Amino acid sequence: MAGRRPDPTPAQRALALLVRREHSRPELARKLRARGVPADEARAAVARMAEAGWQDDLRFACSLVRSRVAGGQGPVRIRAELASHGIAEAVIEQAFAALAESGEDDWLARARDLVRRRFGTRLDTLPLRRKAADFLLRRGFDGDVVRAVTRAGPVDLDFDGD
Repeated sequence: MAGRRPDPTPAQRALALLVRREHSRPELARKLRARGVPADEARAAVARMAEAGWQDDLRFACSLVRSRVAGGQGPVRIRAELASHGIAEAVIEQAFAALAESGEDDWLARARDLVRRRFGTRLDTLPLRRKAADFLLRRGFDGDVVRAVTRAGPVDLDFDGD
């Protein structure tokens, strides 16, 4: 009869979490504590993972930003989610700078595309413009983008990338 495996170390637990997906430092420490790892050992394990390159808040932030952009979310909502994961404002700025560098931060074009797919090519009534504006605000687009997409008067969303 085989003996029971020894309990994994805090570092092994942290690594097991990180191989599944990226985690922020605070999130990883919180998950370790939830699994019964004392706070000081959790902090030490997270620090080891960061030193070894297994955990990186910028990599986590960039991954989350790309994922949320692909899912049709706007910058306001994405920034709030990053902050809820304990990501520092400077790291959030770096993640958005990386997004801009890759050319994926045209929020107006993304908002227009979302509205076009959801509501068709014309927003020609006030109730439809309001629905589209609410939709974009819930998705996390700022007021300037929402106004640009749903401005007063019939809005033709059938554009060629202007």
